[in-house]
Amino acid sequence: MHPGGEEPFSSPGGPPHRLTKEQHISEPRINDRIRVPEVRLVGPNGEQVGIVRVEDALRLAAEADLDLVEVAPMAKPPVAKLMDFGKFKYEAAIKEREARKNQINTVIKEIKLRPKIDPHDYGTKKGHVERFLKAGDKVKVTIMFRGREQSRPELGFRLLQRLAEDVSELGFVESAPKQDGRNMVMVFGPTKKKSEAKAEERRRRDQDAEHKQADRPATANAE
Repeated sequence: MHPGGEEPFSSPGGPPHRLTKEQHISEPRINDRIRVPEVRLVGPNGEQVGIVRVEDALRLAAEADLDLVEVAPMAKPPVAKLMDFGKFKYEAAIKEREARKNQINTVIKEIKLRPKIDPHDYGTKKGHVERFLKAGDKVKVTIMFRGREQSRPELGFRLLQRLAEDVSELGFVESAPKQDGRNMVMVFGPTKKKSEAKAEERRRRDQDAEHKQADRPATANAE
């Protein structure tokens, strides 16, 4: 062990490099950094070579122009694989970027109702819930009780049951109705994932654009 908790390793044809503690944590040990007498070796295509001396594993890696990478350091003996470590890191970085790009956070929308809501307002609020669920969002529905309405929680429960039946094709009850102070709350989850809803919306926009493009020549000829 060298001063400062760092350990040098040599790259082929170059001077020794120093590794920080952070690199020890985030990256596996490779090549000369693997300080064990033997490893359970896995070939580049996943084939099981067996338990070999680390010197022999390093020789096989050099002959194949590959790296020896410790993939399971806690195993007895540790498991090491022959691979192109630079290519492996590059492909892993691309996958991580793609995963971050495609990650879509679920949004929780909120709709508030009164237990004695009139039919027109109910239809409007239900339309909002349907729109949110179609977009792949969760919806928190809150029934607000006032005055004597607080002694009639069954009114809110029946209203939420009715709403659940009306939007059952687009969403499901993720959290059953429960009393929250003066309010009653229920959460709907979308039957479609956010990513699916986004993809469907993109397809619809593309189709609309194609139809508009196809209609232009016909309009020009008519003139």
